[in-house]
Amino acid sequence: MLKADRSARILAHVTEAGSADVHALAGLLGVSTATVRRDLQELHEQGLLHRTRGGAVTGPVNLELPLRHRSEKQREEKRRIAQAAAALVPDGAVVGLSGGTTTSELARVLAERGGITVVTNAVNVAADLIVRPEVRLVVIGGIARTASYELVGPAADRMLSQYHLDVAFIGVDGLTAEEGCTTHDEMEAQTDRAFLRSSARAVVLADSTKAGRVTFARICPLAEVHDLVTDDGLTEAQEKAFAACGVRVRRA
Repeated sequence: MLKADRSARILAHVTEAGSADVHALAGLLGVSTATVRRDLQELHEQGLLHRTRGGAVTGPVNLELPLRHRSEKQREEKRRIAQAAAALVPDGAVVGLSGGTTTSELARVLAERGGITVVTNAVNVAADLIVRPEVRLVVIGGIARTASYELVGPAADRMLSQYHLDVAFIGVDGLTAEEGCTTHDEMEAQTDRAFLRSSARAVVLADSTKAGRVTFARICPLAEVHDLVTDDGLTEAQEKAFAACGVRVRRA
């Protein structure tokens, strides 16, 4: 297993369990305890978790993990969400894509289909699509966020205001009926709002682990969202609460 893959698995495990010991992680990853200790020390130095004598515990509350460490989490669910979301895109549409692991999966699905225009502020999405001549690509400029690979801020917002999007897909870090869509960064939230303002149809892509969470910056209330594409992990109570806000919930 590559080091990056080990780090992602360690972070996912510690985040879900709250803590983990070295021996359990070694068994989970199929590596030596010495390798796990080195990985934990590096993640501690990056501020992604807290190293303890026998293992590790979670880092700061609501820490935003860098995109490279989030890509493996809920991967199968995100692939199904992307496939379901692609069905909402008509032929020849102008599609807005914000950054995030699930929107990145959707970009790959749409690239295979072609015949659309994609407007994105995510440099990783742009890098995937620029080699696809069957997709017209528009890249929104702005201030680079290393955690999400997105370009955000006033320049991005002004550029988005010049376009009309048929449908915009945004990723979120938190989703509740009371607080709506939230994310970790206020500039990212502002640019996400700009995507939604420019679009005729607003779609949120979120695996079920995001439901019930509230993070730092509010993107919008759920009343401004037309569709939520998620997975079967969403509870019936959550679905009813979202539907009561006027959101069409689609399970992948």
